[in-house]
Amino acid sequence: MSVFFTDTDCEMFYTDAESLGINVIGMPYTIKGQEHIYDFGKNTNIKDFFDDMRNGEVATTSALNSQDYLNYFEPVLQKGEDVLYVHFSSNLSATFNYMNTAIDILKEKYPERKITVFDTLNISLGGGIQAIEAAKLHNSGMSDEDVVKFLTAFREKIAVYFYVDSLKYLKRGGRISPASAVVGSLLNIKPILTVSNEGKIEKLCTVKGTKKALDFLIDKFEKEYNNDSKYEVYIIDADNKEVGDQVAERIRNTGKDVSIRRLPIGPVIGAHAGPGTIGIIFVKA
Repeated sequence: MSVFFTDTDCEMFYTDAESLGINVIGMPYTIKGQEHIYDFGKNTNIKDFFDDMRNGEVATTSALNSQDYLNYFEPVLQKGEDVLYVHFSSNLSATFNYMNTAIDILKEKYPERKITVFDTLNISLGGGIQAIEAAKLHNSGMSDEDVVKFLTAFREKIAVYFYVDSLKYLKRGGRISPASAVVGSLLNIKPILTVSNEGKIEKLCTVKGTKKALDFLIDKFEKEYNNDSKYEVYIIDADNKEVGDQVAERIRNTGKDVSIRRLPIGPVIGAHAGPGTIGIIFVKA
């Protein structure tokens, strides 16, 4: 028997984790000189976090260390149980180098136990939707091997599209040059981003203004959404409810039979994307 883990960079809500019995690895962020561990929104004031960013506070993130992973996994192995961990893209953080070190230590110490990790090659709800569906299968009694087999096919169907409202946070993270950020801001440029098949953030294009950014998201949805999908469509926002509501309404007006779920972008992802970011996650045909 295994114990199911995910991490808070997969950005489901805490109610999902609790209802599915998921063990959560909290990812750290720092703002106003204090480090916090994101908890899927249970005790985190997300609005205050983004207000602080708007007011000039710098938010940063950091990797867990090997001891952190040992602290999460070893108690499970000591009880004679295995570990199944569905995590955000390993190509987006150095934390997985420390995780691998911890796993090597644990495998030597507990050779009779299994530690299975699955890389969603995604982040935010792009990873979260995979973790949610995997947890459901795990709870139904499916073997870890078969859960991984399902996920290997399922992750190819996940569509993630988002835009950032301000370029200064991409500049701060080194993703664009200061000059590009200044010019882009003056022209009201909105970069449209996605997650590549290799699990990296990449720019698809740039558009001018919020309306064109939303037009792009809706167009992608209409062209790619699986009309027979049983999965929810997620609209996520970084303290930008008004625009998120517009996206939801426009999706409903496409005439497609969809179940829409609104969730927040949390502080760890938000530290890099910035307030106002809007995203859409769905299962492709």
